[in-house]
Amino acid sequence: MISPSSIDQVFETARVEEVIGDFVQLKKAGSNFKGLSPFSDERSPSFMVSPVKQIWKDFSSGKGGNVVAFLMEHEHFTYPEAIKYLAKKYNIEIEETEQSNEQKEKANERESLYLVSEFANTYFQKILHKTDQGKAIGLSYFKERGFTPETIKTFDLGYSPNEWQAFTDEALKQGYNIDFLEKTGLTIVKDEKRFDRFKGRVMFPIKSMSGRVLGFGGRILINDKKAAKYLNSPESDIYHKSKVLYGIYHAKQTIAKEDNCYLVEGYTDVIQFHQSGIKNVVSSSGTALTSEQIRLINRLTKNITVLFDGDAAGMRASLRGIDLILEQGMNVKVCTFPEGEDPDSFAKQNSLEELTQYLNENAKDFIQFKASVLYEESKNDPIKKADTVRDIINSISKIPDTIKKEIYIRECSNIMDISEEVLFSTLAQMNKKEGQEVDKQFKKDQKAFEVIKNQQPVEKVDVQYLLERKIIEILLLYGNKTEEFEDLVLKENESGDLGLEPVIHEAKVFEKVFLDLQDDEMEFTNPKFKTLYYTIIEKLNQDPNFELNSFVNTVDNAMASEITTILMEDERYTLDDWERQNIYPKAKTETIAQLVSETILSLRCFLIDLKVKEFQNQTLNNKVDTNRNILEEVKDYSGLKMLLSRKLNRVL
Repeated sequence: MISPSSIDQVFETARVEEVIGDFVQLKKAGSNFKGLSPFSDERSPSFMVSPVKQIWKDFSSGKGGNVVAFLMEHEHFTYPEAIKYLAKKYNIEIEETEQSNEQKEKANERESLYLVSEFANTYFQKILHKTDQGKAIGLSYFKERGFTPETIKTFDLGYSPNEWQAFTDEALKQGYNIDFLEKTGLTIVKDEKRFDRFKGRVMFPIKSMSGRVLGFGGRILINDKKAAKYLNSPESDIYHKSKVLYGIYHAKQTIAKEDNCYLVEGYTDVIQFHQSGIKNVVSSSGTALTSEQIRLINRLTKNITVLFDGDAAGMRASLRGIDLILEQGMNVKVCTFPEGEDPDSFAKQNSLEELTQYLNENAKDFIQFKASVLYEESKNDPIKKADTVRDIINSISKIPDTIKKEIYIRECSNIMDISEEVLFSTLAQMNKKEGQEVDKQFKKDQKAFEVIKNQQPVEKVDVQYLLERKIIEILLLYGNKTEEFEDLVLKENESGDLGLEPVIHEAKVFEKVFLDLQDDEMEFTNPKFKTLYYTIIEKLNQDPNFELNSFVNTVDNAMASEITTILMEDERYTLDDWERQNIYPKAKTETIAQLVSETILSLRCFLIDLKVKEFQNQTLNNKVDTNRNILEEVKDYSGLKMLLSRKLNRVL
């Protein structure tokens, strides 16, 4: 268990915008930050972070909460793991008790897979550095590749001994379950026999964006035609090849800072670049590039520079990945190395300055790159040249941005010496089906402005739900503030008619809300809001130094999520950059007392309406004398509503 004081220190130190900034590229939006949702595939930002309130909200998925909730949602951490991650990030020492073997066995399956993977990572490093076999074979190989001790440590490189079940035996000895060893792929089980999958290989741990070990890549060091040169962990509950990028943990901050990501093919390419000083580099680890991997980069930057070996055949095979990147609305550049060179060897032979200069001078726009690769093969063959043009136009068709499409068409026209009209015509043919769908959608949108008979009934607004929600928001944001309130007191005038007279008094916002609701015997109808209301009132009553950040951290996840939704919903307009259009919403802090009074008055008016309807229904089955009494009640309530409406400046 982690001590409460350690948890408090973590919450006091951690900044939600800094932590989330490691996973999502955030841009300033007023007093908040916005970015693309890490939980859904989108092109327009719907993810918001509030540094003031220390909470976040994803409007596309509905998720939200504090900094710990983000790590639990995004990285699938348990609560203690999220606290430990933050403690490590901010160099906070935490007090905790050691997990026993029984506790390890009781951990849920997913967590057990993580524990096994972490153990394996530590074990392989220990073998590399502490055993004769590891030093003579594994460490020697890494040194031959030019990796320094610091680099080897940074990437947690290791070695699996060239023995059939050395790792498996040690894991079982330490209390790890054979089922989880098998599910991570670290151990192969055949009947009664057990084998180490990565026997005799140097090990490259594959980590998540937060640094958790998901799986491994292993390279064999002997010539064995029957064995694969590189071997990856099989798919598991924690490792999905198509959703992981090697090096993303070490590269994420530099990618966001430099606003560019270098994409390479192998583990050693990433490591060598990082050692050279270029840290914003990741690898698809030898697998074909996927949309999920691209979206992982898209959270951090819109710019990708793909680095290819000098091998022409390999480059052509990799061109398909460029189209996937373009489909995501990203900007793509391509850089190739001299024949016989790859990113690993080139970085090893050149200084940081030389490497940087080469990348800057040789990174081409994808149009120029495709033209240079394909055009050389087809310049003397009209048919091949036509195919090349179609190939390039097909890539352009993937781009969602219309303006970018037109710019690239013009560039292609200059490079290929073909008229823009022909290229636009070709693009139109490729997009014919898509164009028809767009046309249909356009016509459909136009119909929205026409008067249409037999329209579907508009969904009824739940007024009481919205007003109760607004009261919770007021209590959370301003509950502890002291304001001057103008209360209306019912008094009879000289004519005997009821009238409202204003009385000014000073009070805490939460006291004003509580007393007004209590006086009118108004109860919350929504169970969530009712629970929240009494929890907040109790906290405000007990703690004169009530702080929203601390309060959110003390409630359960369900309540924290509801609080986040309420608090962030009203700030959603910042996602649309209204200020750029000279629209400046008025800050609620300027009219807190008015906001409180109007919300409670609105709720009173609504409840009066309900009461009047209730009386009207009663008159249908009652006697005349009873009806007279009911009508008198209706008259009194209607008069009260008239007075309240005047105060609200509303017309009945």
